[in-house]
Amino acid sequence: MLIDMHIHPIFYGPICQDEEELRFRGDTFGVWKQGPMDFDELFAEWDICGLTQAALLPLDRTTTAGGHVVTNEQVEQLCRLHPDKFIGFASVDPRRPDAAEVLERAFRDQGLRGLKLNPASQRFLPTEDCVEPLYELCERYNRPVIFHAGLSWEPGALAKYSHPLAFEEVLVEHPGLRVCLAHFAWPWVREMVMLLIKYPNVYTDTSLLYVDSPEEQMMELFTKDMGPMWFERCFPKQVMFGSNGPRFRAFKLKRALDKVPMRDYAREGLYYKNALRFLNGEEG
Repeated sequence: MLIDMHIHPIFYGPICQDEEELRFRGDTFGVWKQGPMDFDELFAEWDICGLTQAALLPLDRTTTAGGHVVTNEQVEQLCRLHPDKFIGFASVDPRRPDAAEVLERAFRDQGLRGLKLNPASQRFLPTEDCVEPLYELCERYNRPVIFHAGLSWEPGALAKYSHPLAFEEVLVEHPGLRVCLAHFAWPWVREMVMLLIKYPNVYTDTSLLYVDSPEEQMMELFTKDMGPMWFERCFPKQVMFGSNGPRFRAFKLKRALDKVPMRDYAREGLYYKNALRFLNGEEG
């Protein structure tokens, strides 16, 4: 079993019928050399690495870009087409006056399983008052939050909003809220590790921007950026598999991670058990 907890479905065929919308996605998200793909191609790639489920992440850029990269409704549509394969997340711009209403509808009526926020591109600090009602809704509905953390290639995204230490007060104030700071907060891996050790409610994923090949990058992450035994000894329940598709392919990441030495229990956690815990809670 393999669960990918970080995919942006911006080129999934059923939601790629509008050329103007596609241009907006490419310009806003910073992806220009890829295009729509059908499910036959997508699931053939999944079969290569044994991928069984994936979390689909939209992005609401209403107040910073005037639109959505992918909407909650489009994620809902994709999940209805393949409910056994897709895990839908919601996104809402915290500065929208109706942000709480949009998120509650996503949880209550649309069946979406968590919240995705990107402080770097949505231009907010995680501790701002406008985000607090969203945290409270996530706690009430027992839904986790995935934050973009660390480097973002998106045009206009500012790293000062996504440094891992910017999230620490949220972890303290909401100890029951399951929070993923994605991308291992690269390049601030050591700061990310500190948060993993200190706060049991914080997770991360492997969706790094590859500076080297996937094999070199994952080996660097798990044996040099961290000590070679840190993951399995200190936080084996808090790191999830995430590919950052469509820019990076899950089968390439899986191939790279298969070469990183780790014990079976840690690998099982990385590949699927930690994702299930993050989605459902410890008892889920």
